[in-house]
Amino acid sequence: MVSFFRRKKPDAAHDPASRPGQERFSIDELAAAFPAAPATTQVDASDPPPESPAVVPETESAAPPVSVAVAVSAALEPSSSAPAAASGKSGWRERLRGSGIARGLGNLFSRNPKLDDDLLDEIETALITADVGVTATTQLVEHLRKRMKAREFADARALLAALRAELVALLRPVAIPLAIDDNAKPFVILTIGVNGVGKTTTIGKLARRYKDEGRSLMLAAGDTFRAAAVAQLQAWGERNGVPVVSQGHNSPGKGGDAASVAFDALQAAKARGIGVLIADTAGRLHTQQGLMAELGKIKRVLAKVDATAPHEVLMVIDGTTGQNALSQLRQFHAAAGVTGLVVTKLDGSAKGGVMFALAREFGIPIRYAGIGERPEDLRVFDADAFVDALLPETLEA
Repeated sequence: MVSFFRRKKPDAAHDPASRPGQERFSIDELAAAFPAAPATTQVDASDPPPESPAVVPETESAAPPVSVAVAVSAALEPSSSAPAAASGKSGWRERLRGSGIARGLGNLFSRNPKLDDDLLDEIETALITADVGVTATTQLVEHLRKRMKAREFADARALLAALRAELVALLRPVAIPLAIDDNAKPFVILTIGVNGVGKTTTIGKLARRYKDEGRSLMLAAGDTFRAAAVAQLQAWGERNGVPVVSQGHNSPGKGGDAASVAFDALQAAKARGIGVLIADTAGRLHTQQGLMAELGKIKRVLAKVDATAPHEVLMVIDGTTGQNALSQLRQFHAAAGVTGLVVTKLDGSAKGGVMFALAREFGIPIRYAGIGERPEDLRVFDADAFVDALLPETLEA
C-alpha cells in the first residue's frame, strides 16, 4: 500500500529537461543570445497628465487601438474610388436608381402598362414595399383612383405625371434648406441620432461645406462614448482646417460629460467670434430614456451661455432604417425638439420611401440628403430632383 502512494518519477521520455541537446540556460546566457531585444518603455504612473491632452497620444505606450485607426481611416477615405455624383438632377438619378422605390416603379412602368385598377394596385404595393407608409400610400392611390374614374388620365403617361406631382407635393413643404443666421455668433447646430447613422461623418461633410462657403467654424467632440468618435472628428477638423474642442478625458474608453464639452466649445466659439459651431453627441437608442434625457441637459447647458442656442437641432437618420425611423424621430423630437433632418445612405440599399413617411407625419424640414460617400455627396434636399430620380424618365411604346 505504501508503494502505491509513492511519487512517480517523471518519465525521461516526456521530461524536456532530460532530453539530449535541450539544456536549461541561465538568464545571462539568454540575454547574451538575444542582444537586439527591444527594451520595454517604463511609464511612471505618478506622472501628472499633460496640460493639453490629446485624444489619441502618439506615444508607444498609448498607441491607439486598431479599431480607432480603422474607424478614422474609413471615415475620411471612401471605400471606393468612385467620384462624387454629378451635379444637378443627373447625380440624384445616378445614385438613387438602385433604391427600392426606384426599382419597383421603374419595373412597373418599364412597359406601357394598361390604365386600370390593377395598375393602381401595383403602384400601391410598390409604394408600401418601399416604406412610404400605409396611410400616405392609401391616400395617394385613392386620390389617383378617383381622378382615373373621372377620366382625367388618357394613358399611363398621364398617370405617371400625376403620380410625380403627388409625390412632389408630399415632399416640397419640407424641402427647406438650413439658413445660417449670420447675426448669431456662433450659430449652434446640435446633431443627434441613434447609433451608426453617420452623425460624425455628416458633421465632417457639413464642415467642408461651410468652410467652402467662407464661414468660420468650430466643432465640439461631444460623442464621449464611442472609442473612435473624438479621433474621427479631430481628423475631419485637421483635413478642413477647423478647430475641434474636446475634453482631456475624452480619450477612447474614458467617457466624459457631453454637456461640459458643448459648454466649453460654445464659450470658446464666442470668445473667438466663430460663425458656426457644430456639436456632436453620442449615438443612443431612442428607447434608452436616461440617455435621451441627457439631450435635454445639453440644451439647457448651452442656453446658459446663449439663450437662443442651439439654433438648429439636426437629427441624422439612416435611410436604410425604414419605418423604424418614424419611432426614432418621435422619441428624439419629444426629448430635444428636432428642427431639421439629414437622411443619409440613400445611395445604398435604402428603399427611399421613408422620406415621404417622415414628411407626411412630422412636417419637419429635411435639410440634407446623403447620396454618396464623398463630402460633395451631402446634398441640400431637392424634392423635385429626388422624385424625378425615383421615377422613369419616359415610357416605352
